[in-house]
Amino acid sequence: MSHLSILPTVLRDETLLASALEELQLPVVAGGCLHGFGDEQEAVILQTQLPGGLWIGWRRQADGSLALVGDLQRLGQTQSPQQLIGRITRYYATLLALRSASDPWTQSFDQASVHVTA
Repeated sequence: MSHLSILPTVLRDETLLASALEELQLPVVAGGCLHGFGDEQEAVILQTQLPGGLWIGWRRQADGSLALVGDLQRLGQTQSPQQLIGRITRYYATLLALRSASDPWTQSFDQASVHVTA
């Protein structure tokens, strides 16, 4: 039997996370609940559907960070959870760096975009 797992991350900004998911061409859904085995469910602030139909999401932790919520056992049957989380985190970090670098000039530059190759 698989169930929803909650995995702490270093991610904190849900807007940047949504942008990273969009860069990975994953749909972004704000809010809702993820459903696990039986009646198990977990409220999330952001979720996405992976190729193959599995949903993962993120919930806000007490310290302000975002924790990944998902059925990692089922995810592991189709792809490496570590590789997926690594790709999302790399896109997020790149977008964070671009935002940090352009902050002093926010008024004079257009929105930045990023292309990361794996």
